Parts: sequence; structure tokens; C-alpha cells
Amino acid sequence: MATTTNASNLTGPAAEHHSQPAAPLLELRGIVKRFGPVQALNGVNLVVPAGEVTALVGDNGAGKSVLIKCIAGIHTPDGGEILWQGQRVHIRTPRDSERLGIETVYQDLALCDNLDIVQNMFLGRERTAGPLLDEEAMERSAADTLASLSVTTVRSIRQPVASLSGGQRQAVAIAKAVLWNSTLVIMDEPTAALGVAQTEMVLELARRLADRGLGVLLISHNLNDVFQVADRVAVLYLGRMVASGPASEFDRQKVVEYMTTGRFGRVPDAPDSKPDGKA
Repeated sequence: MATTTNASNLTGPAAEHHSQPAAPLLELRGIVKRFGPVQALNGVNLVVPAGEVTALVGDNGAGKSVLIKCIAGIHTPDGGEILWQGQRVHIRTPRDSERLGIETVYQDLALCDNLDIVQNMFLGRERTAGPLLDEEAMERSAADTLASLSVTTVRSIRQPVASLSGGQRQAVAIAKAVLWNSTLVIMDEPTAALGVAQTEMVLELARRLADRGLGVLLISHNLNDVFQVADRVAVLYLGRMVASGPASEFDRQKVVEYMTTGRFGRVPDAPDSKPDGKA
């Protein structure tokens, strides 16, 4: 059971006495989600540590989108518990998720083509100076965030998003997530429909976020991307978590087999019922 003690309240000898290995940034235990008669998630467990890229993989219909929407507050789980830095939390709305420091970059990016980069990054959370928008402060923060992620390919932070390439749009969406002091960034199929160079740029961004101490949950069908950047791999199959662990414990064949059959290794033949092999 998760402790409800706030570790920040322990200081001095008491803190040393109670020192334990740091809890994962995010932990899911036995998550269940149903839509009428359809059970989309069945007792899913998942650990997402800080400072690492955790790849969540699975075939179509495995439950990946439902799971990240439970984390993001779009769906409320019907069972199980969510732990954030060792404390049990309830995520009922996207606001609850944002308050914890969870930002989700969806596959469609949720960017407005008719707005520029700064306007997109602050959409719905604009800064003001009195009755007016503080354009200078927003420009400065947007530029600083993009620079901190080494995003150097955009011509101007005031150019419309409609003029950006697919890789640049992903970079802006990721920077938007980082801008709000997130500690966990969920990236839903970030390299889908991107070229080789743009894919490399997005994967470098994911790695850079983890190197800065953030947790990254990467949802991807592309196993080349997964093994290039992931520290951990988790495999969903028909709503069940069938395998998870360090990426070094997996190879492509193993992951594909888990994705398509829910298990790894040939099932042994049933033993003969009689010593002479006759049924």
C-alpha cells in the first residue's frame, strides 16, 4: 500500500532513518477500464521512472491509447490505483494530470495552424501584464525553452505553425509540454509520418528530456525508434501488460512475439497420456 507520508516533512536524523530507494515517478497498479461490455484494460501494472525513456508498445487495439488517456485524465479508471512519486493520487480530469506535472503530446499534436509558435505554446495559459497580454515575457520564455532543447531549425518563434515541417511541429509540441515545468512527458507516436532526419531530431529530444531528469513515456509502433532511445520497454496485449523491464532484456523478435501472441517462446507439446505414447 502506498504511504501517505510526505517525505519532504522529514528532516535531519529522521530523514536518514527513513531513507529508502526513491519511488518511481509514476506507478500504475492493477488498472482496469471498461467501456460497456468491452474490457479495454485488465489489471495493468506499469512503472515509469524519472530520468528514463519508457517505451509502451503493442499492436492496434492493445489498449495503449486508453492507458495514456487514463494517465492524462481523459478517462477515469474503473479499478486499480495510480501512484505519483510514491503517493496515491486520483486523476479525474486533464487539470488533475497537469497539476501533477504530466503533459501529453498527442499524435495529432493539438496545435493551431493559424497561430504562431508563441501563441500555440501559451494557448489557454497566456501571461498578462495588467489588462494586456505580456507578449515580451511569452516570447522570451518560448525562445528560452526551445533553446534549452536545442531546437534550432525554426526560423522565427513568430512564424505560423502551418509553415512548419512535421519534425518542427513535434518539437514545438514537446517544448510546449516542457514549458509548464512538467516532470513526465507522454509522447504518443511522435515519429509517425516523419522522415528520417525529422525522426532523428524527435528521438534526440526525447533522450534530452530524460537526460534532464524528466520521465518520458514513449508510445510507438516503430521498434527501431524504441531500441534507439528507450531505457525500459513495456508491452501491452489485448489490455494486459504481458512484459516489462529494461530494454537490454528485450530484442525485436521478443517484443514482436509478445505484441502478437501475448507470450514469448514456443508452448511445449502436451505430454502423452500413456508411457508408450498412445492416447
